[in-house]
Amino acid sequence: MNPTINLAVRRMGQGLFLAAVLLVAVPGEAAAAVSDETQFVFNTFSFLVWGALVMWMCAGFTMLESGSVRTKNASVICLKNIGLYSIAGLAFYFIGYNLMYVDVSGWIGTVTFFYGPSADELALLDGDEGAAEAVVSNGYSVMSDWFFQMVFVATAASIVSGALAERVKLWSFFAFITVLTAIIYPIIGSWTWGGGWLAEMGFQDFAGSTIVHSTGGWAALAGTIVVGARRNKFRVDGSVKPTPPSNVPVVTLGVFILWLGWFGFNGGSQLALGGAVDAVAMSNVLVNTNLAAAAGVMAAISTARPIFGRLDLLAGLNGAIAGLVAITAGPDLVDHYWAVIIGAVGGVVCTVGMKIMELLKLDDVVGAVPAHLVAGVWGTLAVCITSGGDFGVQLIGVLAIGAFVFGVSLLLWFVLQKTIGVRVNETVEEIGQDSAELGIEAYPEFVLMPDADDVEELRRS
Repeated sequence: MNPTINLAVRRMGQGLFLAAVLLVAVPGEAAAAVSDETQFVFNTFSFLVWGALVMWMCAGFTMLESGSVRTKNASVICLKNIGLYSIAGLAFYFIGYNLMYVDVSGWIGTVTFFYGPSADELALLDGDEGAAEAVVSNGYSVMSDWFFQMVFVATAASIVSGALAERVKLWSFFAFITVLTAIIYPIIGSWTWGGGWLAEMGFQDFAGSTIVHSTGGWAALAGTIVVGARRNKFRVDGSVKPTPPSNVPVVTLGVFILWLGWFGFNGGSQLALGGAVDAVAMSNVLVNTNLAAAAGVMAAISTARPIFGRLDLLAGLNGAIAGLVAITAGPDLVDHYWAVIIGAVGGVVCTVGMKIMELLKLDDVVGAVPAHLVAGVWGTLAVCITSGGDFGVQLIGVLAIGAFVFGVSLLLWFVLQKTIGVRVNETVEEIGQDSAELGIEAYPEFVLMPDADDVEELRRS
């Protein structure tokens, strides 16, 4: 570079640095709070960025589930996950958001179709500068809020996918997800975040331990009961037949992606980024989220040996998810050691829940019910310890949401079973859904290893 130009660039940089220091150090206009319009921009940007991070959790669920199943079913898992995300977006646009947030009467919102920008926003886009004040007074863009809420719906739907992997019919699953995201979840949301009867009682659930995760867990539990266990998952003598993951590194990657996405899940639920208070609160939320997940991992690993008789990687991975789920109801606490305690208990109850599911012969491929339902219930009740929640109200919320979601889901699964069927036939289950339903294998160059139990039976005969 020319020496003269180099000197000019250096002096310009020094001048900019000095100006920045003066802006920070000198009181007055520069140090004043940001304008309402700036707050509007920050809040809207926060919704969109955090929402995009939560959307990335769908990739985490895809990796977690596709690595947990046998290779012959991995492609169908990928299709199910991109399909459920698409269904969630469409269903929430057509009717779900209105049921959840628009003119909630106490039990349900407005039964109207479609959702879009406000009249003031449309006027502003058409060049009416006079509408800017009304737009800014809302605090954030209307559709940024819709987007942030929509990705939460997709998260609830993803929980069901992993639990029923390897035997549920694709279109039956899609039909259930449509009702879950269009009606069941929005009704629960209207009771709580929409300002309905549970909100009026004082029910607390900051980012959805119960509203999102237990809802998905109850729906998954109903599905495991109706669809049933995978073929030969439980032997005649009652013992559990091991079905090891096909790709442990991919499962682990999926959990790390979920962990990352959870920062958007909980951090974005501050629902504002317009000042110092929001920035500090959001920082606390992210730290508590991370601490709870870490504690969940270590607690689950520590309890795996006495429960399963071995160190268990999958228990540790589910412990991370359980810790994240547990802290989600109250991540805004300021005494961070409580996040460690809540996350650790979440990891323990998840590990115990995994063992109970086996004893009850309920086949949950990824441990979704213990990680999301059981840990979600614990986290919702833990709000009473850390954030001033009323135990009676929290318990009523847990029971009411559980009864509604489980009851409606069970009925819906039964209806699907009696009409179009919910389970693939034995031949499809044997050769895998990838080849039978899609005609494509996830790992076509891999050699399929024979099942250990089948080999043993062949030797005996």
